[in-house]
Amino acid sequence: MLPLILFLLSISLALAEKLYVVERERSSLAVVENGRLVKRIEALGNMNHATVKFWRGYAYVISRDGYLSKIDTKRDELVKRVKVGKSSIGIDFTDRYVVVANYDPDTVVVLDEELNVLREISTGSRNVGIKAYKTGFLFSLMDKDEVWWVREDGEVLKFAVGKMPFDALLFGDYYLVGFFKDEGIGLIDLKEKSYKSLKFKREGKEVVFKIPHFGTWGVFKDTAYVPAVGERKLYVVDLKEGKVLEEIALSGLPVFVAVSPKGDYIAVNFSGDREDFLALIDLKERKILKETQAGKRVMHFRFSKDGNKLYLTSYFESKLKVFEVPTLKILHEVDIPNPSGVFLAK
Repeated sequence: MLPLILFLLSISLALAEKLYVVERERSSLAVVENGRLVKRIEALGNMNHATVKFWRGYAYVISRDGYLSKIDTKRDELVKRVKVGKSSIGIDFTDRYVVVANYDPDTVVVLDEELNVLREISTGSRNVGIKAYKTGFLFSLMDKDEVWWVREDGEVLKFAVGKMPFDALLFGDYYLVGFFKDEGIGLIDLKEKSYKSLKFKREGKEVVFKIPHFGTWGVFKDTAYVPAVGERKLYVVDLKEGKVLEEIALSGLPVFVAVSPKGDYIAVNFSGDREDFLALIDLKERKILKETQAGKRVMHFRFSKDGNKLYLTSYFESKLKVFEVPTLKILHEVDIPNPSGVFLAK
């Protein structure tokens, strides 16, 4: 009897976190709490590649067709929805403002906490990679080969970078930018206000990262775990030094990498013939611990805050699944129509 009680208790603890899961085909966000679908927040726009972020007790959703929605996470109710563009690609928060990057029109939009538009910055370019840094923010201009740093006093520092910046990553005091039409990756040192181009190398041989979507990378401190495009491996990269430290062989073509909170495991999913599978890698040993058929088209996944569980969306099964780490034993399932991104409430 005692083992059963302990098992049920472990499941209860695993499901204690509140999750928000994107329903990709329904313009809605599913709210999962204590292992149950408790609510659905609807009419949020085109949820293909929708992003959910949390700030000061609210969830903010940016849809692909330019709607920004503010959700009260205590009542799980839509507070306000505003149109900030025709095609929006990113959102972040400074100490006072919400900032949104648009593909179309060629603007970056600055809003207050009540989602009143305070300023629209016309750039003459599609804008990507928006990241808040201290009291200001940075973003990349795809069509101008530049990065702009908007500071609190209104000053705009401009950096010339490689051809067609495509995405960006902020780690510590560094802004890393990848390119669509250029080799290497750009690194802006925000303390020194300087830019340099990095050519990643391993054992003297240059390694080209093809069209990097940094959202697919796993990052822990100054180390990134990079899915190789078109190759069955991960690169382990020192971001500051621009060095490929090693490669980890995989059974399939990797898509997303997630790092556990303690940095002891990474999870990887695949495309093509392995799109139903998930691999768990021990980072101390740099080897695959377990690989399992986790769903039917694994779309997204995220570690629990304590790192002991993994939440995963199975698109064609219409399920959110909870796995134990590191055994990858399934603990629980929740029915959610065509789920994609999964986000943990703060």
